[in-house]
Amino acid sequence: MNGNLHYLRRTSVPVKVGPITIGGDHPIVVQSMTNTDTADAAGTAKQVQQLAAAGSELVRITVNTEEAAEQVGRIRDRLDAVGCRVPLIGDFHYNGHLLLTKYPSCADALAKYRINPGNVGFGRKRDGQFATMIEVAIARKKPIRIGVNWGSLDPSLVTRMMDENARAASPKSATEVTRAALIESALLSAAKAEEIGLARNQIVLSCKVSGVQDLIAVYAELAARCDYALHLGLTEAGMGSKGIVASTAGMGVLLHQGVGDTIRVSLTPEPGGDRTKEVIVAQEILQTIGLRSFTPLVTACPGCGRTTSTVFQELAEDIQAYVRTQMPLWRDQYPGVEAMTLAVMGCVVNGPGESKHANIGISLPGTGEAPSAPVFIDGEKFTTLRGDQIGEDFKAILKTYVDTRYGDGPPALLTAHAGR
Repeated sequence: MNGNLHYLRRTSVPVKVGPITIGGDHPIVVQSMTNTDTADAAGTAKQVQQLAAAGSELVRITVNTEEAAEQVGRIRDRLDAVGCRVPLIGDFHYNGHLLLTKYPSCADALAKYRINPGNVGFGRKRDGQFATMIEVAIARKKPIRIGVNWGSLDPSLVTRMMDENARAASPKSATEVTRAALIESALLSAAKAEEIGLARNQIVLSCKVSGVQDLIAVYAELAARCDYALHLGLTEAGMGSKGIVASTAGMGVLLHQGVGDTIRVSLTPEPGGDRTKEVIVAQEILQTIGLRSFTPLVTACPGCGRTTSTVFQELAEDIQAYVRTQMPLWRDQYPGVEAMTLAVMGCVVNGPGESKHANIGISLPGTGEAPSAPVFIDGEKFTTLRGDQIGEDFKAILKTYVDTRYGDGPPALLTAHAGR
C-alpha cells in the first residue's frame, strides 16, 4: 500500500466477515455479486467459484424466495467441497425476516447479511421486521451491511425531511435533501441495530447512488459523521466503458481521500458476458491508485504512425491474458509476483525507456525499424529477440524470470536466454 494513501485513510471499526476483515488497517476488500437464480444451487455455486477465482474476496447472492433460501446451505456445501472458501453474503429485501427465521441453514451458511432499511418493512411492521433480522445476526454472531439505496429510500423518511426542508428559511434543493436522507437512514438504522444489541464491529454501512457527484458528496459526509466500515460503490453504474469510467471517477476520488473499506463495481454485463469483468475493474482501480496489488499489469503504448504493425498490440493483449491465467497458480507459488511490472512497447521512441522502467519489458520494432526486439530486465538490456516466435520467446523469458525472481529457480535459468 502506498504510504501517503495509507496515511490519509479514514479510521474505521474493523468488521470480521468469515476469514476476511473489512476496515481498520486491513486492505480494501473487493467484492462482487452473482446474477444467477440462487434456487439453482449448481449454477450459483459455479458462478461464485468463477468470481472467487477472478479475485472477489466476498461474493453476494440474492436470497429472495423460499426456494433460494433453501439452497443457500447447499451452495455453501458445494463450494466447500471444491475448496472455495469465499464468504457468502445474503442480499435481503422485503422478506428477509421471514427467510432468515424459517431457514436456519441459510442464516448459518451466510457470512454476512445485507439489509436495505428502505424496504425491510413499512409502517408499523418496519421496526419489528428490522429487529428480527438483527436478532438473527446477533444469535449467530454474523455481521450485517446496512445498505441504503437511492432508488429504494424509506418514503416516510424522505417525506418528513422534504416537509421540514419546505418550512426552512433557506430550503435546500431536492437533491441535497435526498442525499441527507440517505445518510440519515443509514445512521439511524445503525443506531437501532446497536440498541437491539448488535456490536459496532459487526456493522458495515453503504449509501448507494447512481451519479458520480452524488456518490462523492454522500460518502464524504457519511465518512465525516461515523467510524463504521464503509462499503463503496456506484449502483447501476451501467454497461461497458460508461460503467467503468463512472465507477472509477467516483470511487477513485473517494479512495484517494481515504474513504472506503470494501468496494464493488456494479457493471451491467453484456448478454452472455463474463460476470468476472467487474472484479477485474475493481482490482485495477485499487492497483492503479496504489492501494493494493493483485496481478502484474502491462504497460503498452497506444500506437501511432510509427507502429502500423499490430504485433505489439496482439502481444500486449496476449501477455496480459497469459498473466491473468497464471495468477491463480502464481499467487500461491510466487509471493510478491502481483507487484511485478511489464511493458510491451511498439517502437524505438519510448519503447526502450518504458521497458527499462518495468521489471521486464520488450520494445518491438516500429515501421521501418530493424526487425529485432530488445528485452530489458530490471533496467538492463537482457537479450534481443528476432524472427516469427518473438511472442513465445518473450513468454518463456517471462516465465523463467518469475521463477527466478519470486520463486526458487536458480539465476542460471535466465542466463540461458541471454545474448541471443
